[in-house]
Amino acid sequence: MKILVANIGSTSLKWRLFDFANGGERLLHKGGFERVTDYPKAIEDCMMELKNAKAIQDENELNAVGFKTVIAKNVTGCVRLDERVLQAMADYNGLAPAHNPPYITGIKLFAQRVPKVPLIALFETAFHQFAPEASLRYAVPESWNQIGIRRFGFHGASHKFIAERSAELLGRSDVAERAKQLYVHGHATKISGAPLRVISCHLGGSSSVTGILNGASIGTSMGMSPQSGLPQNNRVGDLDAEAIPYAVKTFGISIEEAQRQLTKESGLKGLSGISNDVREIADAAAKGDAKAKLAIDVYTASARHWIGGYFLELNGADAIVFTAGIGENRADIREAICANLENLGIKLDAEKNKSVRAIEAEISAPDSRVKIFVIPTNEELVVARETKRFLENRNN
Repeated sequence: MKILVANIGSTSLKWRLFDFANGGERLLHKGGFERVTDYPKAIEDCMMELKNAKAIQDENELNAVGFKTVIAKNVTGCVRLDERVLQAMADYNGLAPAHNPPYITGIKLFAQRVPKVPLIALFETAFHQFAPEASLRYAVPESWNQIGIRRFGFHGASHKFIAERSAELLGRSDVAERAKQLYVHGHATKISGAPLRVISCHLGGSSSVTGILNGASIGTSMGMSPQSGLPQNNRVGDLDAEAIPYAVKTFGISIEEAQRQLTKESGLKGLSGISNDVREIADAAAKGDAKAKLAIDVYTASARHWIGGYFLELNGADAIVFTAGIGENRADIREAICANLENLGIKLDAEKNKSVRAIEAEISAPDSRVKIFVIPTNEELVVARETKRFLENRNN
């Protein structure tokens, strides 16, 4: 079974082709284009690259194209992309303006290019759908909840991969298998040992922290939209509800302009006044720039806040995992997040931490009660796996 996973941005197309023949899973090809202005041509060029690499001979050799979609109204999980689902995505364009519109456009173009190939979506909200209701609700009137004003959570594919892989590294094959089958069986499958508690830190241009119990999410830092939780690269993160009307009245700006500033000029960019790239901000902070240092400090404090919340909710942790661009590559930020937590049993090995960059490794000290891992995420593999399960379950 060959499954192509397409990652669509407003000006980019990236892909990975997986082969699940003979019970295995193998990456056959990966590639991508940046600064895309002609999407039909980019899709055509993608198909040509796959053929030139002899990964496929014909488009109809693909069993499915999987997409890491973000959010849709009243739809989550792994589903077949049809007009109903595309309309549900369009209904929530306002919650994910940087993600949903380009995905909808790209999916329609793929449908035209490979009309005989099933198109499957795995929504980023899926991993959090089984979290306790108390962790998903805002304290709003019931009528607000009924129209969908609640926490959904995101980065689901990444956190699910961490749930699976961390369980394997901790020698808990029962939990790893439960995590892999989560979307099929929900919480029905049992585990044989003690509870496994993992805190997954997806830290990148977009960041979130999730508490994971026995392979399933118990809550996450992002809420109704990706503009929440930790400070993002240029998005605000958490903000008091009264801040927007106050800014609108004080500056004499529109709601739309306030939203634009909060999604384009805030987060690490707004705090530092320099960039939305943590590498540039960290370099400036090292040279004594006070605003850059503040941006790093606010980001670190927010990560610690959410880790602490899930540490309490889980009654401790067996592992803390760092993943995504910042989590995998920034030893300085990992060190700052883990600083002075020895009394909680969280102790980093400084030398191991400094030597690890974008590779899988344990970086906790030998006497740390809590394991600390760096695990490069593989969201595309999760999308491919779930697409494969969807097709198999449909055919059974």
